[in-house]
Formats: sequence, C-alpha cells, structure tokens
Amino acid sequence: MDLGAVIAETHADPAEGGYASRAERREARTRHSRRRRRRGRRGTVILIALLVVALGGFGAYTALKPVVAQFTASNDYTGQGTGEVTVTIPEGASGSAIGRALKRAGVVKTPKAFIEAAQRNPKSGSIQPGQYTLHKEMSAASAVTLLLDPKSRSADRVTIREGLRASEILPLLAKATGQPLSAYKAALKNPEALGIPASAKGHPDGWLFPDTYEFGTDLTAAQQLERMVGRTHDVLDELGVSDKQAERVLTTASIAEVEAGSKADYGKVAQVINNRLANKLHNGGKLQMDSTVSYAVGKRTLTTTAAERAVDSPYNTYRYAGLPAGPIANPGKAAIEGALNPTPGPWLFFVTTNPTTGETKFAVTAADHNKYVKEFQSWCQAHPGKC
Repeated sequence: MDLGAVIAETHADPAEGGYASRAERREARTRHSRRRRRRGRRGTVILIALLVVALGGFGAYTALKPVVAQFTASNDYTGQGTGEVTVTIPEGASGSAIGRALKRAGVVKTPKAFIEAAQRNPKSGSIQPGQYTLHKEMSAASAVTLLLDPKSRSADRVTIREGLRASEILPLLAKATGQPLSAYKAALKNPEALGIPASAKGHPDGWLFPDTYEFGTDLTAAQQLERMVGRTHDVLDELGVSDKQAERVLTTASIAEVEAGSKADYGKVAQVINNRLANKLHNGGKLQMDSTVSYAVGKRTLTTTAAERAVDSPYNTYRYAGLPAGPIANPGKAAIEGALNPTPGPWLFFVTTNPTTGETKFAVTAADHNKYVKEFQSWCQAHPGKC
C-alpha cells in the first residue's frame, strides 16, 4: 500500500475522532452552507412576520385611538367657563332636556355631565323655566349653581292671574319687561298675526292665557302676546276643544271665572248659564249677568246700576239674549274645564253671598234666590264701597 497516497486522501476529523476524505469534506461544507441559507430564510420570514404584526398593531392603534380616547376622556369641562351665552329653559323641561339645551349652547360638554351634576345637587329640582345668562365650557356643577341663582335670569317673571282683561294685562307686561305699553297695543291691532282666530272678531280677551311667564329680553311685545295666545291653543287642544267650539267655550268659561266664588263653583255657574239659555220662559233666554254689563261699560264692580244695565252693547246680557259677543276676561284651565263639564243641576240663580270668603249659593226658585240676595246686600252694607 502507498502510505503517502492514503495520507494525501485523508484528513483527521476531530469530531469523528478519525479522518475524512476530500469528498466527505466537500459534502460537509455543502450541508453547512444549506443550513446557513435555511437559517437566513427563517430569520427573514420571522422578521417579515414581526414587521406585519407591528404594522398591524400600529394600524389598530390608530383606528382605535379615538374610541379609546372617548372612553378615557372626561365628559365634563372644568372651571367656571368663559364669555356669556343665553340659554332658555322651557316650561316643564326634564333634566335631560336641560342638559341637551346646555350642550347645544356650548355650556356643558355632555348632557350626561349635567344630569350627574344635577343628581348630586339636592336643590336642582327647583330649577325654574326662563332665560339664563351662563358661560361657555363651564363645569356641569357650575352650570347647576348658576341655574339656581335668580341673578342669572335675563328677565323678571310676570304672573298673569285668571280673570283679568286684556286692558289690565298689557300694563302688567309693560311694567315687567320694560317695553312700552304702546308696543302691546300696536301688536293687538293685528290679532290674527298673534294666533287669535277670525272667530274672535279682533277681540283678544279669552285668548291671553293666564300663567307665569319669563319672556326674556329678546322677545318683542308681539312675540310675547303670541306666546300667550299659543298657550291658550295648547290648553284647548289638550282638553279636546275644536276651533269651532273655542269661542263659545271661552266665553262661558270667562263668565264662570269672574262670577264664581271659588274654583269648585265653575261647573255650577256654567250649568246655570246653560239652563238660562235653554229656558226661554226665564227672561226670554237672557243671562242677566252683572259681570257682562261691567265689561260693557269698562268697570270692575260686583253690582250695576239701572242705567248701566240699559246700555246698548252686545255684551249686555240684560238687553240681549244668549251669550255675550265674546269672552269678558281671560279664563284659566279650571274654568275652561268647568265650561266643558258643567255640574248637573236645575239651578237658574246664584249669588256670592260673601265675597270675602267666596261663598256662593245656588237656587232653583226666585224665592230662594231673593233670600240669598238679602245675605249679599247685608255683606255690602257691612263693607261700604266694595259693591
């Protein structure tokens, strides 16, 4: 054997503890190269996968960031706010309705913030309707505080009590709002523009609903009157009174409002009116109500004179049969309900025997009525100048 040739063809392989041929070494180098390439490809795939995951995560974060911010951000502003903004709180508004109004005006950040602040304040239930001066972007708690402060209101309230005439209402409005009386009188010259129907023939009485109003500083005299007329329409609609019925119902209600000694008597007075109109044998269907004569002559008295009862006026129910030409005052809801639902009974007469207490007595016969009239006359004698 040629020992040199053998040595030339072999090489010691420490890993195997022996010698490998050149061919075996080449094969080993080839396998090693393939392993490195595979490891390189696996590393590239992993790197690409990591990049995909990273890019996906970034995209998801970008997409979800507004949602996350929405859940983590406060739903309320802080502090007292800046500037001024006028907000109107309507009659009967709920807490959520107030919150929405404040959000629209830019006062609070969310309606929910206002509702939560109102729930924390035990006085929030006393927030009144009206027009308020608040601030932009103020905390909901601060907004509640200002709504409870009478100084935040933009205008004083005006209360129109039941039974007043238009001639008595206009001065009250002018005094409360600071607008000239002439502006209200001018507005009444175009009654239909205010919502008063043509059936009223231009007369506002009966259509200026008695209530408590807060008109604010931005409403004209015409707009204030329009709101009052609108309240009358709302009440009539609520009670199911049609346009065709309205004038008659309001006329009956206005007489009951002025004549009745108390709200409990509205239905009885309405029934007396109906009984007299239906009973032609009793004064030929004439109502003979002093309240209508007082209206005709522009006075406010419990009794009338013979000369006044003879005045030629479509409101004089001593002279003309049937209802007067229209309402003689502005009735409230209770009187309107009394006109719609008269108390059943045969009465043809009534008299308030004690105007101080409002005690009113009803009668079927003239004899009983005359007895009650004497009680009224005794009261008048004891109270000079009141009758």
